[in-house]
Amino acid sequence: MTTTVLLVDDHPVVRSGLRAVLDTGEVQVVGEAATGEEAVALAGHLRPDVVLCDLRLGDGIDGIQTTAALRALDPAPAVLILTTFDRDAEILGAIEAGAAGYLLKDVAPEAIIEGIQRAARDDVVLAPELAARVLKGMRNPLPRLTEREVEVLQLMSTGAANKEIARTLFVTEATVKSHIGHILTKLDVDSRSRAIHVARETGLI
Repeated sequence: MTTTVLLVDDHPVVRSGLRAVLDTGEVQVVGEAATGEEAVALAGHLRPDVVLCDLRLGDGIDGIQTTAALRALDPAPAVLILTTFDRDAEILGAIEAGAAGYLLKDVAPEAIIEGIQRAARDDVVLAPELAARVLKGMRNPLPRLTEREVEVLQLMSTGAANKEIARTLFVTEATVKSHIGHILTKLDVDSRSRAIHVARETGLI
């Protein structure tokens, strides 16, 4: 039985390449979308078995938000993430949003086709090394930073001093120091540089 697929990627050349390798008879590409919003609208109309979705989609909602919106449809397609990004926060975020699996773009075309077919059968599609990291992440969940703490962390990562951060966010330096204290505690680190390193490694920023 043919599995129908909707491709979601903001690069036309990537979509064309995927269509060329996926249209095999076993898999049929029924549509393409460049944005998450377009993907949700098309999926509601085309009703594909599987949506093959990139993680970064330019402006608008990202792959994780797109996954959640797609899974809220009735009927809901299976969502398989295909991306170049393999940071733990993004993998966990996609799975938590309802993705059936997560593949990296350097896999063989046969692995993508197999992944699509498995996703259509409600199987979980993860490479062994990614599966181990997902399991570890679920056992040891990433710290939850507030939206403002993430903003402070992002500004810290640019080298901004407390005074600059305060001016950018229209808050006092004391408030910035308080946020940084909370960030260091949540990330279990003892310096700004270490906090930035951990945040980058885990995909928090």
